[in-house]
Amino acid sequence: MMAQTMAFGVVLRELRSAQKTAKGVSLYSRHINRPAGRVIAAAAYRIGLTPNQVTLVSAAFSFSAVAALAFTPPSWPLALTVYLGLALGFAFDSADGQLARLRKESSPAGEWLDHVVDCAKITALHAAVLISFYRFFDLPGSGWLLLPLGFQFAAVLTFFGGLLTDKLKPKAGATALPAAPSRVRAVALLPVDYGVFCAVFLLLGSERLFLGAYTALFAVHALFLAAFTAKWFRELAAIRPA
Repeated sequence: MMAQTMAFGVVLRELRSAQKTAKGVSLYSRHINRPAGRVIAAAAYRIGLTPNQVTLVSAAFSFSAVAALAFTPPSWPLALTVYLGLALGFAFDSADGQLARLRKESSPAGEWLDHVVDCAKITALHAAVLISFYRFFDLPGSGWLLLPLGFQFAAVLTFFGGLLTDKLKPKAGATALPAAPSRVRAVALLPVDYGVFCAVFLLLGSERLFLGAYTALFAVHALFLAAFTAKWFRELAAIRPA
């Protein structure tokens, strides 16, 4: 596959001018994951990778981490391995869309693949936590095995609800200026940012710390799910048919 001729620095500048709006994006995604994805997208462009290939690399990192979590006893080396796999997968997930916009190759098929991989990743990750709990953890009681199922429900429903709401809401006109992103909102969204969730796995070396942090994040996700669903329904209910 032939490398692209545009210099790496030029590609980065082009990518900076082709970013999606930062509205509704947490500080982690805005200042860490998207810039990391931009560097990956520039490198992918230089070596001639397609957006779908970058999506598959993202899936490989993510599902390798999921498999390690499910089949390896908790330890500090495993904690670092799982975190790096998930974090790199997330960065590549940001890169595929940026690369598609740079190459002007955005397509329904590419968007479909990206969202299917995202949904599979979220579902599999909480399933792997359940497997790890069952196989390796000394839980206070068997009822704790329901925790990953509840977290999986909240995470998948939030992902699907947000995606569907975005598809159903009418798009702003081409001349409409995007609203300025809110820093307060960006901070408030940190607890439900996938990148922050990945960091919880750095605690896998301690069953007690991981269980406590995972439980706390589940509670936050459940609260945000209730708030998001109410907000999304109100927004869609306010739309009047043409």
